[in-house]
Amino acid sequence: MNPESIKSVLVAAFPEAVEVNVTGEGGKFQVTIVSEEFASLRPVAKQQRVYAPLNEYIASGAIHAVTMRTLTPEEWRKAKLFG
Repeated sequence: MNPESIKSVLVAAFPEAVEVNVTGEGGKFQVTIVSEEFASLRPVAKQQRVYAPLNEYIASGAIHAVTMRTLTPEEWRKAKLFG
C-alpha cells in the first residue's frame, strides 16, 4: 500500500476534512487529518475514527503501523503558526 492509496481511503472517510496528509512506506505510515469533527471527540475516539476505514488494510498486513495527528482547523492553524 502506498501513501496515495491510504489518502484516498481517508478522504472518502473524512469528506469534510480540510487537510489529509499521508507519508511513509514499507507498511509504516504517518497520517495527519484536520477536521472540525475532531473537536467533539476524545483522543481514543479520534484514533478509532481514523483506524475504522484502515482496519481491513491493517488486518491484511498491507499497513503495519500508523502514526496519526488528528487536529481541528484551529489546532492546525496554531500548529502552523507556532510549530
